[in-house]
Amino acid sequence: QVQLVESGGGLVQAGGSLRLSCAASSKNYAFSTLAWYRQAPGKERELVAAIIGTGTVRYADAVKDRFTISRDMAKATLYLQMDSLKTEDTAVYYCKFGAGGAVQFWGQGTQVTVSS
Repeated sequence: QVQLVESGGGLVQAGGSLRLSCAASSKNYAFSTLAWYRQAPGKERELVAAIIGTGTVRYADAVKDRFTISRDMAKATLYLQMDSLKTEDTAVYYCKFGAGGAVQFWGQGTQVTVSS
């Protein structure tokens, strides 16, 4: 079993920046997909950004050119740099590490609140 511990959320004004981190408790899995999701109140959870396989990166249209996903596999840590934040970015952000098939692990979520 792998635990993912998220950090870096908080309250920020519109236009500001935050950096989320997600650290895995184990490096014993060959994680094939690392991703960030978010869920705003009353909305479904949505994909924000993902690193797939050896390094293909995908972003949701809403965050392109503002968010940057990165990883440090030596530390088994995933990052999300969020710049030019907007009020509509307010949500609980979750990380997910996938090891193929149905094997996947989720973080506990970290609240990001962007004020106007």
